[in-house]
Amino acid sequence: MCLVVLALRSVPGVPVLIAANRDEFHARPTQPAARWPGRPAIYAGRDLRAGGTWMGVDERGRYAVVTNFRDPLHILPDARSRGALVEDYLRGDAPPAEYIAAVHADGARYNGFNLIAGDADGAWYCSNRDGTPRALTAGIYAVSNHLLDTPWPKLARTKAAFAAVLGRATQPDLPALYAALADRTPAEDASLPDTGIGLARERLLSSPFIVSPDYGTRGSTVLALHADGRGELHERRFGPDGMPAGDSDLAFTWRA
Repeated sequence: MCLVVLALRSVPGVPVLIAANRDEFHARPTQPAARWPGRPAIYAGRDLRAGGTWMGVDERGRYAVVTNFRDPLHILPDARSRGALVEDYLRGDAPPAEYIAAVHADGARYNGFNLIAGDADGAWYCSNRDGTPRALTAGIYAVSNHLLDTPWPKLARTKAAFAAVLGRATQPDLPALYAALADRTPAEDASLPDTGIGLARERLLSSPFIVSPDYGTRGSTVLALHADGRGELHERRFGPDGMPAGDSDLAFTWRA
């Protein structure tokens, strides 16, 4: 994932609501969001090159999402896959605080990342480019390719659009959330961060929805966990130049 907005205990009857875009090279093989076999079942897409997933949820109401921290000058060629951070959490039993603490202590094995892991009792955040992990209280949070709530233009715009959607509806409005994620407007040059990739690349990556022939937004995902035990995972997929490539709408029951 490269852009995630998360509402915790901010929507009546929906303690967890996530809207996210996954940006990746179009040539990288990926399995669409689906139910993974096992008990408890996991609902997620899958990276078929390195394994793991960028975002997922299970039937216990445990969920996790990871983004990369853009740091081109510090790349480990033999680093462990960041997608394993999500899968390991969902397949395990450790509470979010315990799992996040262990990941943070072992963060040197990975290239730069941001990780959010949660369950029915709460959520935690950590990055191996930041200090102590922290608990996330009720509210709206966002992360892209820097630290949590770093006000990059794409993050600030999507977070504001997400909040506006929540302000207009008492329940998740899927079309409106997808519309917020579909914003292709690039940021003005003066507001771009300098992450060491050059101005042209910064421009390309500055829109919430990224479009190019070789790299871009591969999927937009909305996850909702309802307090009554219903779960929804919606995924809209895209190919080169942002062309539609399919949808998945998964419903499940979760129990803490």
